[in-house]
Amino acid sequence: MTGFLIRRAGGAVFVLFALSVVVYAAFYVVPGDVAQIACGPRCSPAQVAQVSAQLKLDDPLYVRYAHFLQALFTGQDFSTGTGVLHCPAPCLGLSYQSDQQVTGLILAKLPATASLVVGASLLWVVLGVGTGLLSVWRRGRPTERILTWITLAGMATPVFVIGLLLIIVLVTALQVLPFPDYVPFTDDPEQWAWNLLLPWVSLALVSAAPYARMTRASMLETLAEDHVRTFRAYGVPERTLVGRHALRGALAPVIALGALDIGSMFGGALLTESLFGIPGVGRELVDAVRTVDLPVVVGLVLVTGFFVVLAGALADVFHALADRRVVLA
Repeated sequence: MTGFLIRRAGGAVFVLFALSVVVYAAFYVVPGDVAQIACGPRCSPAQVAQVSAQLKLDDPLYVRYAHFLQALFTGQDFSTGTGVLHCPAPCLGLSYQSDQQVTGLILAKLPATASLVVGASLLWVVLGVGTGLLSVWRRGRPTERILTWITLAGMATPVFVIGLLLIIVLVTALQVLPFPDYVPFTDDPEQWAWNLLLPWVSLALVSAAPYARMTRASMLETLAEDHVRTFRAYGVPERTLVGRHALRGALAPVIALGALDIGSMFGGALLTESLFGIPGVGRELVDAVRTVDLPVVVGLVLVTGFFVVLAGALADVFHALADRRVVLA
């Protein structure tokens, strides 16, 4: 197991390094003058030249990337109109629009996104696994066909459509839920949960469908294995076979998929955040792209990639714990 963990950790570090190289090069080798973008459209040529010198844009790209990488570990000093600003490690640079530290901007947005992702993931895993379990338990009956149609509809429906329908029905027509107005958990836990309930349900209804189908397929595959058929021949109740043997075998891929989805949602929830007005990472990324705020874009993409890679590594570990054959592979 130790060797397996070392290999996965080494692979994750390599992927993060490769991602940082590609992202930095892709966003800083852009059409137009980066110094002009950073300075603004009303800057004079002398001001643009001054910004270019401050950002060391005349250096080769690999030298600038080396400075960027060094700032992640040791911090960096920036010259501003009011003096020198120290950006402590991990430093992702300064925003072109606000001169604020990118790390601080991202950390301010992460709690809202984390609240959305964690709450929705708990709902969609419970709903998806429960639906898959019920589908297997009622296989061959009308209930199974109805659940199959529902999961197919859930997989085919975009999250913003589900969100709009829920807003129209639950907020506008029935008025049983308020329109989400994000409240930090530290300010009021009850209002935090109440205002996030609608986004949680919207994401869960869409994301639960793959879990339901995966749970159903894995459980049916396990129920068809020889050892389960032997248990059935010896008179083991079907409830025990489904709950103890089939469900246990189905949890390993579900755990792996869940970890990957949670990681990707840290950057992929921008539609939900935009629809419900949640001030999270996704909305910040949209604003940064719209204003061509390159340091913020690069920082957000790298942080999102970090969560995806971390989630992938954790998914491998959880999968290995649930199925020891993965370690031997």
